[in-house]
Amino acid sequence: MAAELFPAKKLPTVAPTAVQQYQQQNVSNNNTIQGCNWQGLYPTIRERNAVMFNNELMADIHFVVGPPGGTQKVPGHKYVLAVGSSVFHAMFYGELAEDKDEIRIPDVEPASFLAMLKYIYCDEIDLCADTVLATLYAAKKYIVPHLARACVNFLETSLSARNACVLLSQSCLFEEPDLTQRCWEVIDAQAELALRSEGFCDIDAQTLESILRRETLNAKEMVVLEAALSWAEAECHRQELQPSIESKRLVLGKNIYLIRIPAMALDDFANGVAQSGVLTLNETNDIFLWYTAAKKPELKFVCKPRKGLTPQRCHRFQSCAYRSNQWRYRGRCDSIQFAVDKRVFIAGFGLYGSSCGSAEYQAKIELKRQGVTLGVAIIKYFSDGSSNTFPVFFEYPVQIEPDTFYTASVVLDGNELSYFGQEGMTEVQCGKVTFQFQCSSDSTNGTGVQGGQIPELIFYA
Repeated sequence: MAAELFPAKKLPTVAPTAVQQYQQQNVSNNNTIQGCNWQGLYPTIRERNAVMFNNELMADIHFVVGPPGGTQKVPGHKYVLAVGSSVFHAMFYGELAEDKDEIRIPDVEPASFLAMLKYIYCDEIDLCADTVLATLYAAKKYIVPHLARACVNFLETSLSARNACVLLSQSCLFEEPDLTQRCWEVIDAQAELALRSEGFCDIDAQTLESILRRETLNAKEMVVLEAALSWAEAECHRQELQPSIESKRLVLGKNIYLIRIPAMALDDFANGVAQSGVLTLNETNDIFLWYTAAKKPELKFVCKPRKGLTPQRCHRFQSCAYRSNQWRYRGRCDSIQFAVDKRVFIAGFGLYGSSCGSAEYQAKIELKRQGVTLGVAIIKYFSDGSSNTFPVFFEYPVQIEPDTFYTASVVLDGNELSYFGQEGMTEVQCGKVTFQFQCSSDSTNGTGVQGGQIPELIFYA
């Protein structure tokens, strides 16, 4: 995925793609320009500068980039580099400048170094998921702040539960507090997905500790324990230890006591943790006593349950009603489209229940973006005959990006007529989040902006 910092101007008709051709060639080849008067082909200094990217022509410095065994020799031009980076300026023109023809850079990947040079020479930012972290490292090392900011923006837009723990670790390393905050938002709301991701096992011990300490982690404590043991097994392999229970306890150290085992349900403890071997006999006995005895023993473990996150509700109707012939369900779909102005996580929907006394419904809820299903669940819920809404939840909260319309749908199965919303609003402000609603073509049971089902979206922000 690429993004230009400045929009590229159209090249003259004599060579409409010449600069792009040189750039593409020069990513892996040190080409020199053949022929004379090549300068006349390009009307702007930007285009002429871009031709010199990774080009031997007039190069007065060379870099040997990459670790031993994976190096690449890259030509450079001191003046251009010094204009783009204060580090290069000090290196070539500062008081302590050294007159070297070749500079070794073993701690930067060649592809990321070339991405930084492409920005300096061409005013273009070319980022991809595989190299963006290494490019951020290069931009930080050589103090190229606009490129660093673009890398952080790229990471924020690609942030998900799958990579949030790794990016949390990296954002702390690079001292990027905004990215750190975005990572925490994802980890808190989608904690179980984040803890079960492959990337969780790759984080460092300090990041593990910060996650285990997290009060707002929205996860069952059994999932936290399983994740910590998975990390410990990976850490044993990194330290070339046999992944025995003893070794796992060794690498976890005091972090084991941050897992709130006493806050688990007694059944989970008795049938799971107590028989896993991860606790000592004394720890197991003390925790059993903590559950059952009037005089509770002192424990090293944190005993209070995590606070988690408090779900918010976006209610889109100003009133509700019922009539003798509606709202009826015959397997048809009630659907509405919505968009938000900042990232949120949809945990579920609030639905109306029976208007004819207590009744049970089966609901198939679904969340889609551009026809692609992001979350689906089939749930039964009981309504008591009141006009209240009744919550139904997805297995995991679904991440919703800003400024894009999503489709919320429900297919209800039940014999009883239900309440329905009316006086619907096209825009609703919920705290710091603005929701916009529009009708969905998927709706075949009458739900729209003005009235119908799906009165509430339940979310974390």
